[in-house]
This record gives sequence, structure tokens and C-alpha cells, in this order.
Amino acid sequence: MKLTQFVRGWVNYFPLADMKGLLRESDEWLRHKIRTIYWKQWKKVKAKFRELKKLGVEEEKAWICANMRNGNWHCGGYFVLQTAFNNKKLRELGYPTFTELYLKVCEN
Repeated sequence: MKLTQFVRGWVNYFPLADMKGLLRESDEWLRHKIRTIYWKQWKKVKAKFRELKKLGVEEEKAWICANMRNGNWHCGGYFVLQTAFNNKKLRELGYPTFTELYLKVCEN
């Protein structure tokens, strides 16, 4: 809810500025951060494997990804997590994007 309020406030404060590129970069960083947070919450390999399977990842890819030992930020950028937490899924979870709100404000 706070993220939604922040995004709406930011977009409504700067509606006249041409900042579509900046917002797109911010969206990419924000999605990466959200994936990293979810990855960090799933502390154990079994939890990571189980949650990835719930998100629709194939069993073999989920097992390989769950056993990765890289840092959380690095794992948040993996293709498997990017496809599991795509824009549609993040929208369903309630995470807004700067670009969509900006386009709604600027169209009117």
C-alpha cells in the first residue's frame, strides 16, 4: 500500500516532465528488488524449490535454481525468477509500476 501511494504521488507530482525512460529504469530496478526480497524470504532450499514450483517453474529448473549459492541480489536477476515473477504476476500481487501510472496520468 505504501509503495502504491509513493508511486502515485511521484507520478502525479511530475506529470509534465518527460521521464518515461527514468520510470522504465526505476521499474526494472523495483521488480529486481521485489524478486530479491521474495528470494530472501524463502530461506531454505526446500522452501525455494516449493515456492518456485507453485509459481509454475519446471521441476528441474526449480531444483537447479533453488540450489544456487550466489547472493540474493544476483539470484533475483536469474531468468527463472524473472519468468516466475513476470509483470502480470507482480500486478496480481499488488505491485504497481511507475510507467503504467505515468501513462494513465499523461493521457488525460
